[in-house]
Amino acid sequence: MKKIENLWQEAGIEQPLSLDGCPVRLNGKNRVNIVALGDVGTTVLMGLRLLGGDCISSIGIWDLSEANMRRLEQEMNQICYPFGQAELPEIRLITREELFSCDVFVFCASKGVPALGAEGDVRMAQLSANSELIREYGRLAAQSGYRGLVAVVSDPVDPLCRAFLDSAGCQAWQVQGYGLGVMNARALYYGKKNPRFARYVREGRAFGPHGEDLVIADSIEDYDDAVSRELTKLTVNANMQVRELGYKPYIAPALSSAAISIILTMRGQWHYSSLYLGDREKGAFLGIKNRMTEEGSRYEDLPLCDSLYRRIKNAYLNLCGMER
Repeated sequence: MKKIENLWQEAGIEQPLSLDGCPVRLNGKNRVNIVALGDVGTTVLMGLRLLGGDCISSIGIWDLSEANMRRLEQEMNQICYPFGQAELPEIRLITREELFSCDVFVFCASKGVPALGAEGDVRMAQLSANSELIREYGRLAAQSGYRGLVAVVSDPVDPLCRAFLDSAGCQAWQVQGYGLGVMNARALYYGKKNPRFARYVREGRAFGPHGEDLVIADSIEDYDDAVSRELTKLTVNANMQVRELGYKPYIAPALSSAAISIILTMRGQWHYSSLYLGDREKGAFLGIKNRMTEEGSRYEDLPLCDSLYRRIKNAYLNLCGMER
């Protein structure tokens, strides 16, 4: 049986870039900065403010709209416990020049968000515009000599991580993509509603990108390919169901994929995010269960049955081709 580490060989990679570095303060509080405060960024901010008091000292916010920044500085800092029962991170206004004066940089900026009623994979529709945008911030990070964590939230997460890595010239262990958490959450949602998928709640795993090549495994111990593919399809299309109701599906991704998962990263706990598997020329960011340690990112690398490994390999190689 093969493991995730065998994927490198499939892409002809002999020596992948090291993930042996820790860009966050695991035993202390981190300074977090967020760029762009639209629907997604604002929801991420809310989640970090409410849930991250133990691992976040402050959250700097920057947006093209100064009025929006000032509004959120006031409103978010007015969310608190009545008698100091718990300390919440301070929300601070920052300038564009201060974006990389932090331990964790959260990228929520986006151009051309698909309108309601858009067909196809709406995540990939943003690739060209958002790649250009994130490269601008990659160059800013390079100029500042940034050594902290870059948390990419905007779609499509995995290709945008690669674009940042290339433009910033930073270390692979500094960049993670936060898109897989909500896919796991959606699979759990269906697993709790339908007995056919119930094993996912106890034994399941999610792998790959936040999109069409997603791999949901109903059980890591006794994998059923037909059931897993059925659950994968439901999970991938869950966002379209919300769109059909007339709403943009940003709340669950902003909280499950981003806020909760970023907090778990800073705590050194298991979560879902994308790590880079490759060298400077070839490779891809692949979503997988992992955690941050003082020695760097460590991902779960269990033996995989042939049918499950082939699905993950296909997703990985497709990402490699996309990101060259």
